Formats: sequence, C-alpha cells, structure tokens
Amino acid sequence: MPITIHDQPLPYVDLLPERPASAVELVVIHCTELPDLATAREYGERVLYESGAGASGHYYIDRDGSIYRYVPGTRVANHVRGHNANSIGIELVNLGRYPDWWNSKRQTMTEPYTAAQIAALRALLAQLRQEFPQLQLIAGHEDLDTARLPATDDPSLDVPRKLDPGPLFPWAQVLEGSGLDRTATSRP
Repeated sequence: MPITIHDQPLPYVDLLPERPASAVELVVIHCTELPDLATAREYGERVLYESGAGASGHYYIDRDGSIYRYVPGTRVANHVRGHNANSIGIELVNLGRYPDWWNSKRQTMTEPYTAAQIAALRALLAQLRQEFPQLQLIAGHEDLDTARLPATDDPSLDVPRKLDPGPLFPWAQVLEGSGLDRTATSRP
C-alpha cells in the first residue's frame, strides 16, 4: 500500500546536484534535535553554503507519523559529512539534546521515538528500497560523523558533534525485514 508523502520542497532544491537513482546506496537516520517540525523546516531553509543551499535531510517524519519530503532522492542533500553523494537522509522529529547540544551535562537523549514514527519509517524504507535499486545500507548519523568538539560549558571536555538517532532508537525493530544492512562503520 502506498504511503502518503507530503511534498514540501525547500526553496533552494533546484540548486542541489542531481544524481541517478542508482547512485543511492545508503540511508542515514537522523533526529532533528529540535522541538518540532516547524523549527526543523526553518533550519532547513537557512542558506549556509556559497551554492545557495543549506543543510537538510530528504525526508522528515513528525511525531504523529506524517512524512514530509523536502528534497527528492534524486538530488544530493547536505545531511551528513562525507556521505551525501550516495545517501538519503531521513530526519525524525525528536528533541535529542536540544537546546544544549554540546553541553557536557546534557548529552543524554531522553525523548523516545513514537510508535507512529517507527511505523512510518519502516514503510518509507520499504518504498525507498523499491525506488532506489542499489539501496542496501543503513546507518545512524552518529555512526558516520564521529567528530568531537569542546563542550560549551567546559572547553577542556570533548563531546560528540552528533549523537543521533541516539540510544533510544529501536534499531532491531527498524532493521527487521527491511532488507537493509547496518554499515560496518556503525557502532554496536
């Protein structure tokens, strides 16, 4: 059964490089680390690069399971360092460490993902496997961007730049029957 995807292209989507569907081999799971979808959209619309583009995932899944497409999968979105050209980014609305992302005392993610989000994610992954024949791998943002930076509250301490989707993400449930393999660089 087809899923409902709300198309809401970012203003700069036509500036993003095009790619064939066969280039997509990997899906990267993120969480927004923001309070809501509206704030995530605002962040995605910000122009950050000389090209006129910003940082954004391809798909966003709200807490109620609604799915939004900000960037088509045949365009390269800026969502993970070093892996944009061959991947699709899926963002789940979740507080993460918001608003103190790099405070050493706020590194615990406490908001669970909703059942509706996980069901929508599983359905989206199944559809993407049909649309992108080379899609075989899945990773968390934290698996691919392992950089650390000085904590905002104590620069003598280092904290992870990215922790998403984090320890509350139900990997076993998402992987079951997905046909996707978690990348070798993924954390156990």
